[in-house]
Amino acid sequence: MERNEKMIGVIAGALAYVLWGILPMYWKLATEVPAMEILAYRIIWSFVFMIFLIAVLRKTNAVLLEVKTIFKRPKTASLITLAAILITVNWFIFIFTVNSGHVTEASLGYYINPLVNVLIATVFLKERLSRGEMIAVLLAFIGVSILTYHQGTVPYAALAMAVTFSLYGLIKKFVPVSTWTGLTLETLIITPFALIYLLFFSKNFFMSYSLHVDFIMIGAGIVTAIPLLLFATAAKKISYTMVGFLQYIGPTLMLILGVLLYKESFDKVQLTAFICIWAAILVFTISHIYLNAKLKQLKSAAENE
Repeated sequence: MERNEKMIGVIAGALAYVLWGILPMYWKLATEVPAMEILAYRIIWSFVFMIFLIAVLRKTNAVLLEVKTIFKRPKTASLITLAAILITVNWFIFIFTVNSGHVTEASLGYYINPLVNVLIATVFLKERLSRGEMIAVLLAFIGVSILTYHQGTVPYAALAMAVTFSLYGLIKKFVPVSTWTGLTLETLIITPFALIYLLFFSKNFFMSYSLHVDFIMIGAGIVTAIPLLLFATAAKKISYTMVGFLQYIGPTLMLILGVLLYKESFDKVQLTAFICIWAAILVFTISHIYLNAKLKQLKSAAENE
């Protein structure tokens, strides 16, 4: 039974990252829609889809009870609001980067995300870097520096994506809410602003595109919510190390799409930079496997005494 649970977790996690990896293809279907409008539709229809799912799966009472508990705690409510702002900024940067023809840079953001997590943990949680983590961060820094020198500008979009998603994850770590309530609340908080923008400030009025494009905008809510729900399932059923392995499926697929499908430039200097980043990921992963194995040995030894 436990083996089946782990298999379900691996499949759910892999599917989540595959969907995130091919998400640029979805946003490319709506290149005529400005990035800010896509973001607004993504927020609104994600909220609608979550309400629909919660009702169908009969989770309404549980979610409402959790929402009431959250709003009785101002600090928790404030943190969820900050999480909503961070994920909204992250989504906008991703959509804008992809539809501006920089899928490769989007992939870079998600490659360096775990390493930014480590740096944020040292700043906010006062965690000490292991030797492997130090080497990994240094290699990633070299890779980003090579890209900066080669392109003549810092890859701000990739760094901003990594930092906003890492801070979002940090908040989620401290605010233990269910996936259903978390995503519903985050989209609920931003939905009024998204509606105001589409009704009064956007270039095109709410749902005024062709039927084909309007359906793509409605689908934005589904392609946002499903990977997040799959990821939540995986996180509960498999180890953090396995999740760490699976998370590189997404940026790898993005990189392949950017270079092979969208013919974005990827010369030898960029390849060298990415090799540094891949090496950083390899060192990071191996060091974590080693540390986890060592902790298990110590735990086993303590239990046997």
